[in-house]
Amino acid sequence: MLKPLADRVVIKMIESEETTKSGIILASAAKEKPQIAEVLEVGPGLKVDGKLVEMEVKKGDKVVVSKYSGTEVKYEGEELIIVRESDILAIVK
Repeated sequence: MLKPLADRVVIKMIESEETTKSGIILASAAKEKPQIAEVLEVGPGLKVDGKLVEMEVKKGDKVVVSKYSGTEVKYEGEELIIVRESDILAIVK
């Protein structure tokens, strides 16, 4: 698994449904990019004035991320995204 550095987080987007409520199946090009992801790995945190600021998210959290944020990487056949913790807008409870 990738181990992110500083305040970075490795996430995997959760697939959105391919059928609308009315039963219309959407082509992949028509679907909007999903914004909910699962946290796979978390960096140690960011050092500010020599002190480590701990991360608020943890492995296994479901989070809402900014659209089109982060760096997409393909690792061991999986599409993953590395984002800064500041790109995470909320934790889904």
